[in-house]
Amino acid sequence: MMSGNRENNDASLNYRLTDWLPTTQKELALRGWDEVDVVIFSGDAYVDHPSFGGAVVGRLLEAEGLRVAIVPQPNWRDDLRDFKKMGRPRLFFAVSAGCMDSMVSKYTANRRLRSEDAYTPDGRHDMRPEYASICYSRILRTLYPDVPILLGGIEASLRRLTHYDYWQDSLRKSILCDSGADMIIYGMGEQPLADLCGRLRHAGLELLTRDTLRKLVSDMPQTVMLYENEASVPAGIREEDLVLYSHEECVRDKRKQAQNFRHIEEESNKMQATRIVQAVDGRLVVVNPPYPPMSEAALDRSFDLPYTRLPHPKYKGKRIPAYDMIKFSVALHRGCFGGCAFCTISAHQGKFIVSRSKESILREVEAICKMPDFKGYLSDLGGPSANMYRMGGYDVQKCRRCKRPSCIHPGICTNLNTDHRPLLDIYHSVDALPGIKKSFIGSGVRYDLLLHRSENQEILEAAREYTRELIIRHVSGRLKVAPEHTSGRVLDLMRKPSFEKFREFKKIFDRLNKEEGLNQQIIPYFISSHPGCTEEDMAELAVITKDLDFHLEQIQDFTPTPMTVSTETWYTGLHPYTLEPVFSARSPKEKIAQRAFFFWYKPEERQHIKELLLKMNRKDLLDKLYPFHKGAYSTSPSKNQGKWGWKKH
Repeated sequence: MMSGNRENNDASLNYRLTDWLPTTQKELALRGWDEVDVVIFSGDAYVDHPSFGGAVVGRLLEAEGLRVAIVPQPNWRDDLRDFKKMGRPRLFFAVSAGCMDSMVSKYTANRRLRSEDAYTPDGRHDMRPEYASICYSRILRTLYPDVPILLGGIEASLRRLTHYDYWQDSLRKSILCDSGADMIIYGMGEQPLADLCGRLRHAGLELLTRDTLRKLVSDMPQTVMLYENEASVPAGIREEDLVLYSHEECVRDKRKQAQNFRHIEEESNKMQATRIVQAVDGRLVVVNPPYPPMSEAALDRSFDLPYTRLPHPKYKGKRIPAYDMIKFSVALHRGCFGGCAFCTISAHQGKFIVSRSKESILREVEAICKMPDFKGYLSDLGGPSANMYRMGGYDVQKCRRCKRPSCIHPGICTNLNTDHRPLLDIYHSVDALPGIKKSFIGSGVRYDLLLHRSENQEILEAAREYTRELIIRHVSGRLKVAPEHTSGRVLDLMRKPSFEKFREFKKIFDRLNKEEGLNQQIIPYFISSHPGCTEEDMAELAVITKDLDFHLEQIQDFTPTPMTVSTETWYTGLHPYTLEPVFSARSPKEKIAQRAFFFWYKPEERQHIKELLLKMNRKDLLDKLYPFHKGAYSTSPSKNQGKWGWKKH
């Protein structure tokens, strides 16, 4: 420390310790506080940055006039001193597992412990419990039985109703049942938290109790509460409510779970949704509809809060992988209308795009330019998808009536404005700032939007201009895109465009690189073992990507995560929208076989792949993958060996 309050490293010389939310009693004393209004418990390290949910919640509550403390990654194994050190808050505990579901943070698709937890100092994987939201809440409920506990973050948000849990291979109840918490704020929390603070101010409470909280927020949008019986539900069960099959019915009948999920997803993607009710253990889970999409001004306010943009000084000398990734990046918007079947973004952020103002974006870029270790290169100007900034429906009334989960699958909606000119203006304005040498686009690009044949010639020309500028000026050597698969049938289940769109985009990419004398790569992402995908589909993927001269690197095995269409299809064996059977590779052997085809070019995989292809009677694919396979197989190259390691005779 420097002179009491200053932390001695290059990135935070101009900050005092009190510029972060307090994390200890000592830091409370530095502010002259003897109590706090809210204590946040987070499964992530405390990074005071708008990309970290704990920081956003803390800064928002602070802006509402509350005294807020944060306890990042509390120790749940010892005498629980981390849960006691801030004492009883005047209002409530706010609990989140972090920016990711804790089970996804800890485990791979093979249910093995990850080598690194991206949101933990030095990537340690032992700093976060399984089902962190439940673990933290249960401890707090035992220690402080009368204090309200509010759950938030992606783990609680996507486990708000009966959901399939891959790691236990079973259906789990709403997380409210297992955690003992009082309420879930689902989705992005700024609007419900601001509403809650307004209600608390109006009530003029000195101390908030659990009973008082329930009375205050029973009608508050974007919240979930658990009621003992129908009589205790505000206004009872109404005719317009969407009443799901009970948890117990879903456990007995997978078809009912699939049917439930379709309704849940549709309501999550509607601008004007319906209240959802589900029975569990004789009680009722009630999900109030979400707020309308945030306004530009409200989103600006969230991003303009006084973040230091730095990890708390307690982490001096430690690396936080997720922070390294976003340190010099800027989010331009929230939401995604892609509706990919395996993705949780629309379920949490919504499908309607909310964009920041140009002024707010430029303020954040200027703040980055002042960071001592900034060298002039922005790693990303993006969002959930790179090129959806300011896109939305021409006729908002049509959007209000719509319940499609995707605006671009199976085709691009005729009501969707796909104009890239506002995004080009952001790029030009950012690049013109003093201190900016180059801005890169690290977020995934939706090439189907770029290739869309709009009838509006100005929009069509803007898409061409954006494509050219993206490839020539904003690629840091490698452009990441996500075709995900090559099979049309699998892509349809994924809600992704035809692979021919990727071929078309790659031709443009290669042509522009050749014209400009650039040596850049396009890096495609692919998924194996997605519902509907067979070993034969993966074999065809291997042949197609070999023909395109790819040795795949960015690949993953499908991981079922709560509240996605793909997960429900994988668990139930039925597509929730058609209730038709869908095959899924479920056993480790099946999953390993599919994944092997990504690595057809590795000598150690060739014999295995050869056997798989012969077993499925696809000698045609074997001939294409390994043209010289008829001779004896050898793993050591020799002068008469073919390119892929098969001896020629």
